[in-house]
Amino acid sequence: MERPHLPCACTIAGSDSGGGAGIQADLKTFSALGVWGCTVVTAVTAQNTRDVLSSLTVDTHTLSLQMEAVFQDFPITAVKTGMLPDAATIRTVAEHLPPEIALVLDPVMIATSGKRLSSPECSAALSDLLIPRAQLVTPNIPELCALTGRAAITTTDEMTEAGRELIATGAQAVLIKGGHLTADRSPDVYISQDETLVLDGPRYPWEVHGSGCCLAAAITAYLVRGDTLPDACRKAKVFVSAAIRTAVPALSGRRMVNPSGMVSGTREFRSR
Repeated sequence: MERPHLPCACTIAGSDSGGGAGIQADLKTFSALGVWGCTVVTAVTAQNTRDVLSSLTVDTHTLSLQMEAVFQDFPITAVKTGMLPDAATIRTVAEHLPPEIALVLDPVMIATSGKRLSSPECSAALSDLLIPRAQLVTPNIPELCALTGRAAITTTDEMTEAGRELIATGAQAVLIKGGHLTADRSPDVYISQDETLVLDGPRYPWEVHGSGCCLAAAITAYLVRGDTLPDACRKAKVFVSAAIRTAVPALSGRRMVNPSGMVSGTREFRSR
């Protein structure tokens, strides 16, 4: 008897050699939520929790063949994009993305540390080619500033205003991550044509590598499992809060998001 397919999602993103963000964090998140994860690698980075030492962009021919390979043989119903390092990569993804597949676009342009991860012309390419195609866009505050031309965003009201500006450019829905706010809590703001939701969450006293990747991947996984977009965002907020609470420290003491929610090995990391 033929076995039913697992729910299947794909991440189109960069590889993080430290395993805390990018493709690696996405796959850990998919697995934790019972979703089979396929991958399309856009860049190979040398990075850890402290810095990105180098980045090698995958050529567009190899990129397109990766997309062809996974979409031919796997029942993918949703895709999450992460690091798209240049405009040529964005064009290739847009050209080869099947129209019936849901897209969660994490515009990985500026890391939590402030490190720029894509070329400056990516904002225009994203706005023209992928943002109008996406079911959801998940910028952090610096990325939202880059996409809307704002100099700064410091409150949830300003997050909401800027999110509506992004909706006006063609985005179907936006989830703005509030981790860069200087506040006791860490609220995210979900905005669509029909509703605005503030998704409150705790703020932990440590910086975590990979939380944005984990959040967008969790939303994608919940969509694949059949949740509505607002419910997927609510559930993903709870999921990523747990992944931050149980984050695993590297040798430097900086922490990596932990999608499994397990803390085995934490004491060994700290004692070395």
